[in-house]
Amino acid sequence: MRFPAALAALLLTANVVAQPAGAASAPVPPPASTGLLAHRALYTLTLGSAKGGDVIAAHGTMGYEVTDACDGWAVRQRLRMTITNADGQDIEMSSDYATWEAKSGLKFRYHVRQMTDEAVTSQTDGEASLQRTGGSGEAHYTSPHDSISTLPAGTLFPMMHTSAIIAAARDRKRFLALPLFDGTDENGVEDSFIVILNWNPPFATKWPVLSGLPSTRVHLSFFDHQPNTMTPSYEVGMRYWENGVADDMQMDFGDFVMNAKMSEFTPQPRHC
Repeated sequence: MRFPAALAALLLTANVVAQPAGAASAPVPPPASTGLLAHRALYTLTLGSAKGGDVIAAHGTMGYEVTDACDGWAVRQRLRMTITNADGQDIEMSSDYATWEAKSGLKFRYHVRQMTDEAVTSQTDGEASLQRTGGSGEAHYTSPHDSISTLPAGTLFPMMHTSAIIAAARDRKRFLALPLFDGTDENGVEDSFIVILNWNPPFATKWPVLSGLPSTRVHLSFFDHQPNTMTPSYEVGMRYWENGVADDMQMDFGDFVMNAKMSEFTPQPRHC
């Protein structure tokens, strides 16, 4: 799961995070994404903490749906959030993120729309491809303008990125550094740095499908793909179950942190 970077970028800066020595770096051939679960989930968003005083309240919802389309994954993520600033003004922010990703990890299509108070603030559309798993490629944007962005070797699309994190956690690795392209940024690929905190045995949850699965807690930081970039544009901590379902998220926008708890969860059938 990925919170769109364009919305995060509207919310100022985050803390400095350095990459420790010994982080596993791409290109690393990722595992197949076929072990992931098609599902629909709804998350309740609440304000965890505010750091700078510009945000005094925030709440919202995030819907996330993964559809198994046989040869690929169709993903839809819709977020609605109300932020109250220090002047008492409510600001309505929303994003609509829709993608299709081949299970081979080599093809990707994306549509992202960001809105503030019903005005469209940004939109990106296009498609991307990689030459081979772990190889380089390119993204062709059709909006906000027609352009081509080069994708470096090791770039992963979102579902493959999730699979790589879970596989690394299962193998008891601690750090990953992976280029990610998810279509949310018109500047192309981002660098992601992942800290894997543990690999936990199954435990009882309110969701029977998840209760029999191991899980991992991870912390992800996303950076502009530029040399010596040390300040992340966005950070998130979460629990991943082995099938890719995510919960218990803390989304850090710099000035404030939002908590996301899964309030609804339904596995989805394959659509072949």
